[in-house]
Amino acid sequence: MTGGMLKVGFVGAGANTRARHIPGLKAIPGVELIGVVNRSPASTARVADEFGIPRRYARWQDLVADDELDAVVIGTWPNLHCEVTCAALRAGRHVLCEARMARNVAEARRMVAAAQASPDLTAMLVPSPLALECGPAVSQMLQDGLIGELLEVVVIGADDQFHDTSRSLHWRQDASLSGLNVLALGILHETILRWVPQPERLFAQSQIFVPDRPDPQGAGRVAVTVPESLQVLTRYPGGAQGIYQISAVALAGPGYQIHLYGSSGTLRIVFGQHDQVFAAGAGESELRPIVIPPGKLGSWRVEEEFVAAVRGQGSVRLTDFAAGLQYMEFTEAVSRSAIGGVPVSLPLADVSSAEQ
Repeated sequence: MTGGMLKVGFVGAGANTRARHIPGLKAIPGVELIGVVNRSPASTARVADEFGIPRRYARWQDLVADDELDAVVIGTWPNLHCEVTCAALRAGRHVLCEARMARNVAEARRMVAAAQASPDLTAMLVPSPLALECGPAVSQMLQDGLIGELLEVVVIGADDQFHDTSRSLHWRQDASLSGLNVLALGILHETILRWVPQPERLFAQSQIFVPDRPDPQGAGRVAVTVPESLQVLTRYPGGAQGIYQISAVALAGPGYQIHLYGSSGTLRIVFGQHDQVFAAGAGESELRPIVIPPGKLGSWRVEEEFVAAVRGQGSVRLTDFAAGLQYMEFTEAVSRSAIGGVPVSLPLADVSSAEQ
C-alpha cells in the first residue's frame, strides 16, 4: 500500500492502546480510525465515543472480516494475540499486535507462519518501551568497544507491584491470560537482545509465595498461576554469563536495570521516567553518568513505523515477528527450566504436545 487512506480497526482497547496507539495513529495524515471492539458492548461504546470511532462491533471476528479495513491493531490480553493475528492476516489485514507476542512458543510460531504466508502484509509487535531513548546511543557505545569483550550480564526487574496480598488477582498473575512469561521478564529480555545475543543455555528457579488472591470478579479467591519471584542463570556464546532477578514482591525494590560488564568497561542502564546511562572504563573506580545529546536520543515511534512499513516507506525495526519469537523462546525455556529443575538449551528444538 503506497497511497490512499489507511483504514484501521482496533481489537481491544486497553491502557496502552488508548494512551499510545489511538492518539498516535490519529495524528498521522492519511490514517482513519473506523472501528473498535472491546471486551463488552459498554466498553466498546466508551472507547468509540471518547475517540470518535464510528463503527462498533459485537465480536472481534466481525471487525477482522470488515473489508473496509486495511489494518488491525490488537490490544487484547495475550490469550487472544495468536488467534486474532492469524485471522487478520488471513483476511488480508496488516497487523500491529501488542506485546507480549503470545502465551507460548507454539502460538508464536503459528503467528510467524501466518506472517510468512502473507509476505505483502506488515506484521509488527509493539516493542518493549525500555531503552527507546538510550538504545541507539548504547548500541553505538558497544560497537565502539566501550566495554570490550562481554563478560557478565545482570538484568533486574524487581518492584513491589504485587506485594499487597489484599489486592485482586491481576491478569499478569493468570497464566491462562498472560502465558508463560513471568512479570517483566519478556520486555527486559527483548530489550537486552538489542545489545546481547540470545543465551545458549539457562537455568531458572521460581516461586509463588501467596497461592491465591481475591477474584477480580468478586467470587472468593482464585489461584495465582504466574510466579511472583524468578531468578535465571544464563550462558552466552563466547562464554559470558548472566543473571536475571525478576520480582513483583520486592518491597522498595530497585526497579528495572540492565548491567553489562566487559573486559575493559561497564555499562549500567536504569529505566524510569527517562533512561539513565552510566559507564566506567579501565582505571575508573566509579560509574559516571553519560549525557546523551538530544539529537542522539531515540523516542517512541511505534505508530509512525507501522504506518511507514504498511505504505512501503520503511521497514519494521522494533519489533518484527522474528524478534518476538526469539524472546518467546527465552521465556518458555525459563518456564521449562523452573518447572523441571533442569538446565534448558536454546534455541528450542521442539514444542511439547501440551502446547500445540
